Amino acid sequence: MSEASSAIEDSFFQTPIFQALTIGVPFCIFKLLLGTLSVRIGAEQQFGLLVFFGWAITAWASADLAMNLARVFFHLVGRESPVEYCTIAQVGRLFKRPRLFLAMDTFVSFFIICFALWSGWISNLHPAESYLWYGATTLNLISLSLVNIRLELKRGS
Repeated sequence: MSEASSAIEDSFFQTPIFQALTIGVPFCIFKLLLGTLSVRIGAEQQFGLLVFFGWAITAWASADLAMNLARVFFHLVGRESPVEYCTIAQVGRLFKRPRLFLAMDTFVSFFIICFALWSGWISNLHPAESYLWYGATTLNLISLSLVNIRLELKRGS
């Protein structure tokens, strides 16, 4: 593979488009679905604090989704993005550590996935919501695998 095409591939995996659409948006979907589940289960059990928590998560996920889409937009128009991929990383900018805070958001997102699975809440998803979950999981895991394959191929050359 030529150096130019290798640089294009490497840069593609690092673009806001790839990162937002294969990592950020799936994480937003997990957060949105957790918010939905919290509202649904809280309403069924008449547990107002859980309903409030669910709406707060939904608002947080919506803000993160808007930020991911903003990153894609700014990349497409060739401008530096004034926002990070998520609200937690945006707070990290205040401490000049947005990537550390982005890593914390990744941890929280993985925690949400594990919570939904191990609590059994995932079984409360409606069919369309389940397909969103499956799609987000598939997109996230396949893209991670592609990046890892590319990194290993690059190391082997």
